[in-house]
Amino acid sequence: MSFSSMLRHRLFNRFGSTQAGPSRWTSPGHQEKPNGYLFNRTPPPPGQSRKWEDWELPCYITSFLTIVILGVGLNAKPDLTIETWAHQKALERLQMEKSE
Repeated sequence: MSFSSMLRHRLFNRFGSTQAGPSRWTSPGHQEKPNGYLFNRTPPPPGQSRKWEDWELPCYITSFLTIVILGVGLNAKPDLTIETWAHQKALERLQMEKSE
C-alpha cells in the first residue's frame, strides 16, 4: 500500500467517505438536497396569503423602531470631533484678533 493510498484511506475513514451510507456529519432526517424554496417552505396555494408566525410581528416592529431611533439619535448627536473643536477655537481666535 503506497503512502498516498494509505493517507486517502485514513482521511476518508476519519472525515466521512464519499460513498453512500451514514456519515458522521449527517443524521437521519436531514434533507439531502434543497427543494428550491426559501427556508424550505412550500408556497401557499394560489389566492391564499401566508400565515404569519407568532414571532414575526414583534420582530418587524422592533426592527423598524430600532432603525427609526438610531436614525434620529445618530443625526441629533453632538459633533465632538477634534476637527470641529479646532475649527471653533480658530474662529474664536480670529474674532479676538479682529476686536483688538
